[in-house]
Amino acid sequence: MKNRKAFKSPPKRFQPGGLPVVHEDHDILVVDKRAGISVVSAAKEREKTAHYLLGDYVRKGNPKSKNRIFVVHRLDRKSSGLLLFAKSEEVKRVLRDQWQDCVKKCSVVIRGRLAEKQGEVSTYLAENSIHKMYSVNSPAKGLLARTGYRVLRESEKYSLLEVELLTDRKNQVRVHFAEQGCPVAGDKKYGGKDGQIKRLCLHMASIEMVHPVTREAMTFESKTPGYFYSLVSSHG
Repeated sequence: MKNRKAFKSPPKRFQPGGLPVVHEDHDILVVDKRAGISVVSAAKEREKTAHYLLGDYVRKGNPKSKNRIFVVHRLDRKSSGLLLFAKSEEVKRVLRDQWQDCVKKCSVVIRGRLAEKQGEVSTYLAENSIHKMYSVNSPAKGLLARTGYRVLRESEKYSLLEVELLTDRKNQVRVHFAEQGCPVAGDKKYGGKDGQIKRLCLHMASIEMVHPVTREAMTFESKTPGYFYSLVSSHG
């Protein structure tokens, strides 16, 4: 690979609120998304999305700039944590091809306690007409989804888990624990109403990957929100 000039990030004044930059170079951008920000959305809301705001950031506020970012993976709007973008179509393709080989771990608070304190949930996931995911028995009807987990802390009402995404299917963590009778705290779609919970308690805490261009091994980390610990410690 040819030597390239040292990368210099845009001034911090261009960095959007709720999306602090964890790492940036010529090829990738990693941010720590705050809960409540969509990655992408409908056209009428696009100016509020991470994709739009960070696109403006890499253009340094200049609409004529050719700098762009490309979505590699997504997080739910009400979740938080590490979010990876590519800076070219070529890099996006490489990252998506190797995404399954990246080690991705989440911090998750669920309602209730699991009988097995460490293990794996594996099902085939399908999507219904209202875009809700559910497990099916036949591989011909769904995509394999595997979720590894271990319990870190638990109280009478909640448990804090470290979850590893062994596959990365839409809503897989939310579906898997809801079907175990322990939905993710704050998950209205799969877990029903839980009025005292302020947000979806799912946070992308770490990504281990190989850089798509330099081939350097890289690890990015984001602290588990203090709110997650407070839920476990303040409820029995």
